Amino acid sequence: MVFAVAMIFVDQTIVSIAAPSIVEELGLSASGMQRVVNAYLLALAACFALGGRLADVLGHRRVVVAGTLLFVVSSVLCGSVPSGDFAQSWLVIFRATQGVGAALVYPAALAVVVSVVPVDRRGRALALFFVLAGAFTALGPLLGGWLTAWTWRAIFWINVPVAVVALVLTARARVPEARKRERLDAPGAVLVATGMALNVFGIQQSSTWGWTSPATWACIAGGLLVLVVFCRYELRTDEPLIKLRVFRDRAFTADTLVLFFSMLAFIPVLFFASVYAQTSLSSSPHQAALYVLYFFAGFGLSAQWGGRILDKHGARPTMKLGTALACVGFALWAWKLTDLSAHDQWPYACMAGAGMGLVLSPASADAVNRAIGASYGEVTGITQTVRNYAGALGMAVFGTLLTHATTSRVAQTLTAKGLPEQAVPGAARGIAEAVIGHPDDRAPTGGGPTATLMRSSFEAVHMDFAQANQWVFYGMAVALGLAWLCTFLHPGTRVTDGDRGTPAAPRR
Repeated sequence: MVFAVAMIFVDQTIVSIAAPSIVEELGLSASGMQRVVNAYLLALAACFALGGRLADVLGHRRVVVAGTLLFVVSSVLCGSVPSGDFAQSWLVIFRATQGVGAALVYPAALAVVVSVVPVDRRGRALALFFVLAGAFTALGPLLGGWLTAWTWRAIFWINVPVAVVALVLTARARVPEARKRERLDAPGAVLVATGMALNVFGIQQSSTWGWTSPATWACIAGGLLVLVVFCRYELRTDEPLIKLRVFRDRAFTADTLVLFFSMLAFIPVLFFASVYAQTSLSSSPHQAALYVLYFFAGFGLSAQWGGRILDKHGARPTMKLGTALACVGFALWAWKLTDLSAHDQWPYACMAGAGMGLVLSPASADAVNRAIGASYGEVTGITQTVRNYAGALGMAVFGTLLTHATTSRVAQTLTAKGLPEQAVPGAARGIAEAVIGHPDDRAPTGGGPTATLMRSSFEAVHMDFAQANQWVFYGMAVALGLAWLCTFLHPGTRVTDGDRGTPAAPRR
Protein backbone atom coordinates (compact mmCIF):
# COMPACT_ATOMS: atom_id res chain seq x y z
CA MET A 1 0.00 0.00 0.00
CA VAL A 2 2.95 2.34 0.61
CA PHE A 3 4.09 1.80 -2.98
CA ALA A 4 0.53 2.32 -4.17
CA VAL A 5 0.36 5.79 -2.62
CA ALA A 6 4.01 6.65 -3.33
CA MET A 7 3.12 8.13 -6.72
CA ILE A 8 0.54 10.40 -5.12
CA PHE A 9 2.98 11.80 -2.58
CA VAL A 10 5.80 12.18 -5.09
CA ASP A 11 3.52 14.11 -7.45
CA GLN A 12 2.61 16.64 -4.76
CA THR A 13 6.23 17.89 -4.68
CA ILE A 14 7.96 16.86 -7.88
CA VAL A 15 5.79 19.12 -10.09
CA SER A 16 6.54 22.15 -7.91
CA ILE A 17 10.28 21.81 -8.57
CA ALA A 18 9.72 21.51 -12.33
CA ALA A 19 7.15 24.34 -12.51
CA PRO A 20 9.50 27.04 -13.89
CA SER A 21 10.79 24.68 -16.59
CA ILE A 22 7.23 23.73 -17.58
CA VAL A 23 6.25 27.40 -17.71
CA GLU A 24 9.21 28.27 -19.96
CA GLU A 25 8.83 25.41 -22.46
CA LEU A 26 5.04 25.52 -22.79
CA GLY A 27 4.64 29.29 -22.43
CA LEU A 28 2.26 29.12 -19.46
CA SER A 29 1.61 32.06 -17.17
CA ALA A 30 2.21 31.72 -13.42
CA SER A 31 -1.56 31.64 -12.86
CA GLY A 32 -1.82 29.01 -15.59
CA MET A 33 0.72 26.84 -13.78
CA GLN A 34 -1.23 27.25 -10.55
CA ARG A 35 -4.32 25.96 -12.40
CA VAL A 36 -2.32 22.89 -13.42
CA VAL A 37 -1.34 22.27 -9.78
CA ASN A 38 -4.87 22.94 -8.54
CA ALA A 39 -6.48 20.66 -11.14
CA TYR A 40 -4.79 17.73 -9.39
CA LEU A 41 -5.70 18.92 -5.88
CA LEU A 42 -9.31 19.72 -6.78
CA ALA A 43 -9.85 16.35 -8.43
CA LEU A 44 -8.38 14.71 -5.34
CA ALA A 45 -10.67 16.67 -3.05
CA ALA A 46 -13.76 16.26 -5.20
CA CYS A 47 -13.41 12.49 -5.63
CA PHE A 48 -11.92 11.33 -2.31
CA ALA A 49 -15.28 10.73 -0.66
CA LEU A 50 -16.44 8.83 -3.74
CA GLY A 51 -13.18 6.86 -3.72
CA GLY A 52 -13.68 5.95 -0.08
CA ARG A 53 -17.22 4.79 -0.74
CA LEU A 54 -16.16 2.80 -3.81
CA ALA A 55 -13.50 1.08 -1.70
CA ASP A 56 -16.15 0.03 0.82
CA VAL A 57 -18.62 -1.11 -1.85
CA LEU A 58 -16.35 -2.73 -4.47
CA GLY A 59 -13.48 -3.93 -2.32
CA HIS A 60 -10.24 -2.23 -1.34
CA ARG A 61 -7.82 -4.19 -3.53
CA ARG A 62 -9.93 -3.79 -6.66
CA VAL A 63 -10.14 -0.02 -6.21
CA VAL A 64 -6.39 0.26 -5.49
CA VAL A 65 -5.62 -1.52 -8.77
CA ALA A 66 -8.11 0.55 -10.81
CA GLY A 67 -6.87 3.82 -9.34
CA THR A 68 -3.22 2.93 -9.91
CA LEU A 69 -3.88 2.12 -13.59
CA LEU A 70 -5.79 5.39 -14.12
CA PHE A 71 -3.05 7.36 -12.37
CA VAL A 72 -0.16 5.89 -14.35
CA VAL A 73 -1.91 6.25 -17.75
CA SER A 74 -2.68 9.89 -16.91
CA SER A 75 0.96 10.41 -15.88
CA VAL A 76 2.20 9.18 -19.25
CA LEU A 77 -0.21 11.53 -21.02
CA CYS A 78 0.90 14.48 -18.86
CA GLY A 79 4.49 13.79 -19.86
CA SER A 80 3.45 13.67 -23.52
CA VAL A 81 1.80 17.11 -23.62
CA PRO A 82 2.28 18.79 -27.02
CA SER A 83 3.56 22.35 -27.32
CA GLY A 84 1.15 25.01 -28.51
CA ASP A 85 -2.07 26.71 -27.50
CA PHE A 86 -3.64 23.47 -26.24
CA ALA A 87 -0.78 22.68 -23.85
CA GLN A 88 -2.36 24.21 -20.74
CA SER A 89 -5.75 22.56 -21.35
CA TRP A 90 -4.04 19.21 -21.98
CA LEU A 91 -2.10 19.41 -18.72
CA VAL A 92 -5.12 20.56 -16.71
CA ILE A 93 -7.28 17.69 -18.06
CA PHE A 94 -4.80 14.91 -17.42
CA ARG A 95 -3.60 16.32 -14.10
CA ALA A 96 -7.28 16.17 -13.12
CA THR A 97 -7.57 12.52 -14.19
CA GLN A 98 -4.39 11.86 -12.22
CA GLY A 99 -6.20 13.33 -9.25
CA VAL A 100 -9.18 11.04 -9.81
CA GLY A 101 -6.84 8.02 -9.88
CA ALA A 102 -5.17 9.20 -6.68
CA ALA A 103 -8.59 9.69 -5.06
CA LEU A 104 -9.36 6.03 -5.77
CA VAL A 105 -6.01 4.71 -4.53
CA TYR A 106 -5.43 6.60 -1.31
CA PRO A 107 -8.59 5.94 0.76
CA ALA A 108 -8.60 2.29 -0.32
CA ALA A 109 -4.91 1.83 0.56
CA LEU A 110 -5.25 3.56 3.92
CA ALA A 111 -8.39 1.54 4.67
CA VAL A 112 -6.39 -1.67 4.10
CA VAL A 113 -3.76 -0.54 6.60
CA VAL A 114 -6.39 0.48 9.15
CA SER A 115 -8.39 -2.76 8.80
CA VAL A 116 -5.43 -5.07 9.48
CA VAL A 117 -3.90 -3.21 12.46
CA PRO A 118 -5.45 -3.26 16.00
CA VAL A 119 -6.55 0.15 17.19
CA ASP A 120 -4.09 0.24 20.12
CA ARG A 121 -1.19 -0.02 17.64
CA ARG A 122 -2.78 1.99 14.87
CA GLY A 123 -1.08 5.28 15.75
CA ARG A 124 2.38 3.77 15.28
CA ALA A 125 1.32 1.86 12.17
CA LEU A 126 -0.21 4.90 10.51
CA ALA A 127 2.74 7.05 11.57
CA LEU A 128 5.05 4.51 9.89
CA PHE A 129 2.77 4.55 6.83
CA PHE A 130 2.91 8.35 6.66
CA VAL A 131 6.66 8.47 7.31
CA LEU A 132 7.39 5.98 4.53
CA ALA A 133 5.00 7.77 2.20
CA GLY A 134 6.50 11.05 3.38
CA ALA A 135 9.93 9.71 2.43
CA PHE A 136 8.63 9.48 -1.13
CA THR A 137 7.31 13.03 -0.76
CA ALA A 138 10.78 14.16 0.29
CA LEU A 139 12.25 12.15 -2.58
CA GLY A 140 10.02 14.11 -4.99
CA PRO A 141 12.09 17.32 -4.91
CA LEU A 142 15.36 15.42 -5.35
CA LEU A 143 13.95 13.42 -8.25
CA GLY A 144 12.42 16.58 -9.67
CA GLY A 145 15.70 18.47 -9.58
CA TRP A 146 17.61 15.58 -11.18
CA LEU A 147 15.01 14.70 -13.82
CA THR A 148 14.28 18.32 -14.75
CA ALA A 149 17.96 18.73 -15.67
CA TRP A 150 17.25 16.08 -18.35
CA THR A 151 13.63 16.91 -19.21
CA TRP A 152 10.71 17.98 -17.05
CA ARG A 153 8.52 15.40 -18.82
CA ALA A 154 10.38 12.65 -16.96
CA ILE A 155 8.80 13.79 -13.67
CA PHE A 156 5.57 12.19 -14.90
CA TRP A 157 7.16 9.15 -16.55
CA ILE A 158 8.88 8.18 -13.29
CA ASN A 159 5.48 7.02 -12.04
CA VAL A 160 5.49 4.06 -14.45
CA PRO A 161 8.07 1.86 -12.65
CA VAL A 162 6.58 2.77 -9.25
CA ALA A 163 3.13 1.72 -10.50
CA VAL A 164 4.48 -1.59 -11.80
CA VAL A 165 6.00 -2.39 -8.39
CA ALA A 166 2.76 -1.36 -6.64
CA LEU A 167 0.62 -3.58 -8.89
CA VAL A 168 2.93 -6.60 -8.46
CA LEU A 169 3.00 -6.25 -4.67
CA THR A 170 -0.77 -5.70 -4.50
CA ALA A 171 -1.31 -8.89 -6.51
CA ARG A 172 0.89 -10.84 -4.05
CA ALA A 173 -0.49 -9.28 -0.86
CA ARG A 174 -3.27 -10.98 1.08
CA VAL A 175 -5.61 -8.03 1.16
CA PRO A 176 -8.96 -8.79 2.85
CA GLU A 177 -11.93 -8.04 0.56
CA ALA A 178 -14.76 -6.79 2.76
CA ARG A 179 -17.61 -5.21 0.77
CA LYS A 180 -20.86 -3.44 1.56
CA ARG A 181 -24.04 -3.68 -0.46
CA GLU A 182 -24.84 0.01 -0.82
CA ARG A 183 -25.64 2.27 -3.75
CA LEU A 184 -23.32 5.05 -4.84
CA ASP A 185 -24.49 8.60 -4.26
CA ALA A 186 -23.86 10.08 -7.73
CA PRO A 187 -25.82 13.34 -7.14
CA GLY A 188 -23.84 13.95 -3.96
CA ALA A 189 -20.55 13.38 -5.80
CA VAL A 190 -21.54 15.88 -8.52
CA LEU A 191 -22.65 18.50 -5.98
CA VAL A 192 -19.50 18.35 -3.83
CA ALA A 193 -17.22 18.45 -6.89
CA THR A 194 -19.09 21.41 -8.41
CA GLY A 195 -19.17 23.37 -5.17
CA MET A 196 -15.47 23.01 -4.43
CA ALA A 197 -14.43 23.69 -8.02
CA LEU A 198 -16.48 26.90 -8.27
CA ASN A 199 -15.26 28.12 -4.89
CA VAL A 200 -11.55 27.60 -5.61
CA PHE A 201 -11.82 28.83 -9.23
CA GLY A 202 -13.40 32.11 -8.10
CA ILE A 203 -10.63 32.79 -5.59
CA GLN A 204 -7.92 31.88 -8.09
CA GLN A 205 -9.41 34.05 -10.86
CA SER A 206 -9.65 37.06 -8.55
CA SER A 207 -6.05 37.89 -9.48
CA THR A 208 -7.19 38.22 -13.12
CA TRP A 209 -10.79 39.39 -12.81
CA GLY A 210 -10.28 41.51 -9.68
CA TRP A 211 -12.13 41.40 -6.37
CA THR A 212 -14.68 43.92 -7.61
CA SER A 213 -15.72 41.67 -10.52
CA PRO A 214 -19.22 40.16 -10.27
CA ALA A 215 -17.84 36.97 -11.87
CA THR A 216 -15.38 36.49 -8.98
CA TRP A 217 -18.06 36.70 -6.33
CA ALA A 218 -20.55 34.71 -8.40
CA CYS A 219 -18.11 31.78 -8.47
CA ILE A 220 -17.20 32.02 -4.78
CA ALA A 221 -20.76 32.51 -3.53
CA GLY A 222 -22.14 29.99 -6.03
CA GLY A 223 -19.65 27.38 -4.86
CA LEU A 224 -20.53 27.92 -1.21
CA LEU A 225 -24.24 27.73 -2.05
CA VAL A 226 -23.76 24.42 -3.88
CA LEU A 227 -21.85 23.04 -0.87
CA VAL A 228 -24.77 24.06 1.40
CA VAL A 229 -27.16 22.26 -0.97
CA PHE A 230 -24.85 19.24 -0.86
CA CYS A 231 -24.97 19.13 2.96
CA ARG A 232 -28.77 19.39 3.01
CA TYR A 233 -29.06 16.64 0.39
CA GLU A 234 -26.70 14.34 2.29
CA LEU A 235 -28.72 14.73 5.49
CA ARG A 236 -31.92 13.70 3.70
CA THR A 237 -30.74 10.77 1.55
CA ASP A 238 -30.77 7.21 2.90
CA GLU A 239 -27.31 6.23 1.65
CA PRO A 240 -25.29 9.47 1.45
CA LEU A 241 -21.83 9.90 -0.02
CA ILE A 242 -20.71 11.38 3.31
CA LYS A 243 -22.44 10.43 6.56
CA LEU A 244 -22.47 13.86 8.11
CA ARG A 245 -23.66 12.43 11.42
CA VAL A 246 -20.03 11.45 12.09
CA PHE A 247 -19.49 15.17 12.77
CA ARG A 248 -21.65 14.77 15.89
CA ASP A 249 -18.52 13.27 17.42
CA ARG A 250 -16.82 16.33 18.84
CA ALA A 251 -13.36 14.77 18.57
CA PHE A 252 -13.87 13.94 14.87
CA THR A 253 -15.01 17.51 14.18
CA ALA A 254 -11.95 18.88 16.00
CA ASP A 255 -9.63 16.54 14.06
CA THR A 256 -11.19 17.63 10.78
CA LEU A 257 -10.88 21.35 11.56
CA VAL A 258 -7.25 20.92 12.60
CA LEU A 259 -6.54 19.06 9.35
CA PHE A 260 -8.31 21.75 7.31
CA PHE A 261 -6.32 24.68 8.68
CA SER A 262 -3.05 22.72 8.70
CA MET A 263 -3.43 21.71 5.07
CA LEU A 264 -4.04 25.33 4.05
CA ALA A 265 -0.29 25.61 4.62
CA PHE A 266 1.15 22.11 4.12
CA ILE A 267 0.48 21.58 0.41
CA PRO A 268 1.01 25.20 -0.76
CA VAL A 269 4.34 25.57 1.07
CA LEU A 270 5.90 22.96 -1.21
CA PHE A 271 5.04 25.00 -4.30
CA PHE A 272 5.79 28.48 -2.97
CA ALA A 273 9.05 27.49 -1.23
CA SER A 274 10.29 25.91 -4.47
CA VAL A 275 9.44 28.94 -6.63
CA TYR A 276 10.90 31.30 -4.00
CA ALA A 277 14.18 29.35 -3.97
CA GLN A 278 14.48 29.41 -7.76
CA THR A 279 13.52 33.09 -8.03
CA SER A 280 14.79 35.01 -5.00
CA LEU A 281 17.68 32.70 -4.08
CA SER A 282 18.66 32.07 -7.73
CA SER A 283 18.70 28.31 -7.03
CA SER A 284 18.84 25.58 -9.63
CA PRO A 285 16.01 22.98 -9.55
CA HIS A 286 18.33 20.64 -7.63
CA GLN A 287 19.23 23.33 -5.09
CA ALA A 288 15.55 24.23 -4.72
CA ALA A 289 14.88 20.55 -3.97
CA LEU A 290 17.42 20.62 -1.14
CA TYR A 291 15.81 23.82 0.18
CA VAL A 292 12.41 22.11 0.36
CA LEU A 293 14.02 19.11 2.07
CA TYR A 294 14.75 21.23 5.15
CA PHE A 295 11.01 21.23 5.76
CA PHE A 296 10.72 17.47 5.23
CA ALA A 297 13.65 16.74 7.51
CA GLY A 298 11.69 18.14 10.43
CA PHE A 299 8.50 16.45 9.24
CA GLY A 300 10.06 12.98 9.05
CA LEU A 301 11.81 13.21 12.41
CA SER A 302 8.67 14.22 14.32
CA ALA A 303 5.99 12.08 12.62
CA GLN A 304 6.91 8.85 14.44
CA TRP A 305 7.03 10.70 17.73
CA GLY A 306 3.52 12.03 17.09
CA GLY A 307 2.27 8.46 16.49
CA ARG A 308 3.66 7.29 19.83
CA ILE A 309 2.07 10.21 21.69
CA LEU A 310 -1.26 9.36 20.02
CA ASP A 311 -1.10 5.71 21.16
CA LYS A 312 -0.26 6.65 24.76
CA HIS A 313 -2.09 9.90 25.40
CA GLY A 314 -4.52 10.52 22.54
CA ALA A 315 -4.51 13.06 19.74
CA ARG A 316 -5.00 16.32 21.65
CA PRO A 317 -1.51 16.70 23.21
CA THR A 318 0.38 16.09 19.96
CA MET A 319 -1.98 18.32 17.95
CA LYS A 320 -1.56 21.18 20.44
CA LEU A 321 2.20 20.90 20.43
CA GLY A 322 2.43 20.43 16.67
CA THR A 323 0.21 23.34 15.64
CA ALA A 324 1.98 25.71 18.06
CA LEU A 325 5.43 24.62 16.83
CA ALA A 326 4.41 24.92 13.17
CA CYS A 327 2.83 28.36 13.73
CA VAL A 328 6.03 29.71 15.28
CA GLY A 329 8.17 27.97 12.65
CA PHE A 330 6.27 29.50 9.72
CA ALA A 331 6.35 32.96 11.32
CA LEU A 332 10.12 32.83 11.86
CA TRP A 333 10.66 31.38 8.39
CA ALA A 334 8.66 34.28 6.90
CA TRP A 335 10.73 36.76 8.92
CA LYS A 336 13.97 35.36 7.43
CA LEU A 337 12.85 35.21 3.77
CA THR A 338 14.21 38.68 2.99
CA ASP A 339 17.70 37.67 4.16
CA LEU A 340 17.94 35.78 0.83
CA SER A 341 19.98 33.07 2.52
CA ALA A 342 18.96 29.41 2.79
CA HIS A 343 21.57 29.02 5.54
CA ASP A 344 19.68 31.49 7.77
CA GLN A 345 16.29 29.90 7.06
CA TRP A 346 16.81 26.15 7.45
CA PRO A 347 16.24 25.94 11.26
CA TYR A 348 12.83 27.58 10.90
CA ALA A 349 11.87 25.47 7.88
CA CYS A 350 12.73 22.38 9.96
CA MET A 351 10.69 23.73 12.87
CA ALA A 352 7.64 24.27 10.65
CA GLY A 353 8.01 20.75 9.22
CA ALA A 354 8.42 19.21 12.67
CA GLY A 355 5.19 20.84 13.81
CA MET A 356 3.38 19.46 10.77
CA GLY A 357 4.75 15.99 11.46
CA LEU A 358 3.30 16.10 14.97
CA VAL A 359 -0.13 17.10 13.65
CA LEU A 360 -1.01 15.34 10.42
CA SER A 361 -0.77 11.60 11.10
CA PRO A 362 -2.21 11.76 14.67
CA ALA A 363 -5.14 13.92 13.56
CA SER A 364 -5.82 11.63 10.58
CA ALA A 365 -5.48 8.44 12.63
CA ASP A 366 -7.73 9.72 15.42
CA ALA A 367 -10.39 10.74 12.91
CA VAL A 368 -10.28 7.32 11.21
CA ASN A 369 -10.57 5.56 14.58
CA ARG A 370 -13.96 7.22 15.01
CA ALA A 371 -15.48 5.72 11.86
CA ILE A 372 -19.14 4.76 12.07
CA GLY A 373 -19.51 1.01 11.71
CA ALA A 374 -15.83 0.57 10.79
CA SER A 375 -16.36 2.32 7.41
CA TYR A 376 -12.70 3.22 7.24
CA GLY A 377 -12.66 3.90 3.51
CA GLU A 378 -15.58 6.29 3.84
CA VAL A 379 -14.13 8.22 6.80
CA THR A 380 -10.73 8.37 5.13
CA GLY A 381 -12.58 9.79 2.13
CA ILE A 382 -14.03 12.54 4.34
CA THR A 383 -10.73 13.51 5.94
CA GLN A 384 -8.84 13.45 2.64
CA THR A 385 -11.58 15.50 0.96
CA VAL A 386 -11.09 18.12 3.64
CA ARG A 387 -7.30 17.94 3.40
CA ASN A 388 -7.10 18.35 -0.35
CA TYR A 389 -9.89 20.92 -0.59
CA ALA A 390 -7.92 22.94 1.97
CA GLY A 391 -4.76 22.44 -0.08
CA ALA A 392 -6.46 23.65 -3.27
CA LEU A 393 -8.03 26.56 -1.38
CA GLY A 394 -4.63 27.46 0.09
CA MET A 395 -3.02 27.38 -3.37
CA ALA A 396 -5.72 29.71 -4.70
CA VAL A 397 -5.69 32.12 -1.75
CA PHE A 398 -1.92 32.32 -1.34
CA GLY A 399 -1.35 32.33 -5.11
CA THR A 400 -3.66 35.33 -5.43
CA LEU A 401 -2.00 37.02 -2.46
CA LEU A 402 1.47 36.43 -3.91
CA THR A 403 0.51 37.84 -7.32
CA HIS A 404 -1.05 40.98 -5.81
CA ALA A 405 1.83 41.54 -3.38
CA THR A 406 4.50 40.99 -6.04
CA THR A 407 2.73 43.30 -8.49
CA SER A 408 2.47 46.01 -5.83
CA ARG A 409 6.15 45.73 -4.84
CA VAL A 410 7.38 45.67 -8.45
CA ALA A 411 5.20 48.70 -9.27
CA GLN A 412 6.96 50.64 -6.50
CA THR A 413 10.36 49.58 -7.89
CA LEU A 414 9.48 50.60 -11.45
CA THR A 415 8.10 53.95 -10.28
CA ALA A 416 11.33 54.60 -8.37
CA LYS A 417 13.31 53.71 -11.50
CA GLY A 418 11.45 56.38 -13.48
CA LEU A 419 8.97 54.42 -15.60
CA PRO A 420 6.03 56.66 -16.69
CA GLU A 421 3.12 56.35 -14.28
CA GLN A 422 0.61 55.23 -16.90
CA ALA A 423 2.88 52.35 -17.94
CA VAL A 424 3.53 51.06 -14.41
CA PRO A 425 0.40 48.89 -13.75
CA GLY A 426 0.63 46.82 -16.92
CA ALA A 427 4.41 46.50 -16.73
CA ALA A 428 4.31 45.51 -13.05
CA ARG A 429 1.69 42.87 -13.74
CA GLY A 430 3.69 41.39 -16.62
CA ILE A 431 6.93 41.38 -14.65
CA ALA A 432 5.22 39.79 -11.62
CA GLU A 433 3.89 36.98 -13.82
CA ALA A 434 7.34 36.51 -15.36
CA VAL A 435 9.15 36.48 -12.02
CA ILE A 436 6.70 34.06 -10.40
CA GLY A 437 6.99 31.67 -13.30
CA HIS A 438 10.69 31.84 -14.10
CA PRO A 439 13.91 31.40 -12.12
CA ASP A 440 16.87 33.76 -12.14
CA ASP A 441 18.60 32.75 -15.34
CA ARG A 442 15.62 33.63 -17.54
CA ALA A 443 15.65 37.40 -17.41
CA PRO A 444 13.34 39.16 -19.87
CA THR A 445 14.71 40.02 -23.29
CA GLY A 446 13.91 42.84 -25.67
CA GLY A 447 14.81 46.47 -26.10
CA GLY A 448 11.73 48.19 -24.72
CA PRO A 449 11.84 50.40 -21.62
CA THR A 450 10.20 47.79 -19.40
CA ALA A 451 12.64 45.03 -20.37
CA THR A 452 15.58 47.39 -19.97
CA LEU A 453 14.36 48.50 -16.55
CA MET A 454 13.76 44.89 -15.57
CA ARG A 455 17.30 43.86 -16.45
CA SER A 456 18.76 46.84 -14.60
CA SER A 457 16.70 46.19 -11.48
CA PHE A 458 16.58 42.40 -11.44
CA GLU A 459 18.21 42.18 -8.01
CA ALA A 460 15.64 44.60 -6.59
CA VAL A 461 12.83 42.52 -8.06
CA HIS A 462 14.25 39.44 -6.31
CA MET A 463 13.83 41.30 -3.02
CA ASP A 464 10.33 42.41 -4.06
CA PHE A 465 9.41 38.77 -4.61
CA ALA A 466 10.89 37.75 -1.25
CA GLN A 467 8.89 40.47 0.51
CA ALA A 468 5.73 39.34 -1.28
CA ASN A 469 6.40 35.78 -0.13
CA GLN A 470 6.56 37.01 3.45
CA TRP A 471 2.83 37.74 3.24
CA VAL A 472 2.24 34.16 2.06
CA PHE A 473 4.30 32.54 4.82
CA TYR A 474 2.83 34.78 7.52
CA GLY A 475 -0.58 33.71 6.18
CA MET A 476 0.44 30.09 6.68
CA ALA A 477 1.44 30.90 10.25
CA VAL A 478 -2.03 32.39 10.81
CA ALA A 479 -3.63 29.20 9.42
CA LEU A 480 -1.63 27.13 11.92
CA GLY A 481 -2.65 29.51 14.70
CA LEU A 482 -6.30 28.84 13.83
CA ALA A 483 -5.55 25.11 13.84
CA TRP A 484 -4.08 25.47 17.33
CA LEU A 485 -7.31 27.13 18.55
CA CYS A 486 -9.30 24.23 17.07
CA THR A 487 -7.34 21.71 19.17
CA PHE A 488 -9.14 23.03 22.25
CA LEU A 489 -12.41 21.67 20.80
CA HIS A 490 -11.05 18.13 21.12
CA PRO A 491 -12.37 16.44 24.30
CA GLY A 492 -9.13 14.50 24.80
CA THR A 493 -10.79 11.09 24.51
CA ARG A 494 -9.26 8.00 22.92
CA VAL A 495 -10.84 5.06 21.10
CA THR A 496 -9.73 1.54 22.04
CA ASP A 497 -10.40 -1.95 20.67
CA GLY A 498 -11.98 -3.10 23.90
CA ASP A 499 -14.29 -0.12 24.15
CA ARG A 500 -15.02 0.76 20.54
CA GLY A 501 -18.10 2.82 21.09
CA THR A 502 -17.18 4.43 24.39
CA PRO A 503 -14.16 6.75 24.38
CA ALA A 504 -11.49 6.32 27.02
CA ALA A 505 -10.91 8.84 29.77
CA PRO A 506 -9.73 12.29 28.75
CA ARG A 507 -5.98 12.84 28.58
CA ARG A 508 -4.31 16.23 28.89
